[in-house]
Amino acid sequence: MEQQASGQRILDPIERAKLGVKVFNLPYSQAEALIDEYVSGKNYDQASVEFFKDQVATQIHIREKGAELLVTGGEIIKVLSRSFMQNLPKSLDRS
Repeated sequence: MEQQASGQRILDPIERAKLGVKVFNLPYSQAEALIDEYVSGKNYDQASVEFFKDQVATQIHIREKGAELLVTGGEIIKVLSRSFMQNLPKSLDRS
């Protein structure tokens, strides 16, 4: 797609989807390098490229925070189950 005012190309949804699949599990530095390589020399509007990079950075941040929350949730479950087992009445332990 081309922008009307500048004549430069913008990353259309199909291109963003293809790039998104390629960079999905990469660290941001590698993802950014891959995006830069893709748009190199193809007259893309820099604002649309930066916007896509920002979207990728946000997705990576969300993925990292989600992993942290999963680990924290696991720790909470572990503490709760340990506490529950320690506080069971002794009569239930023998049966």
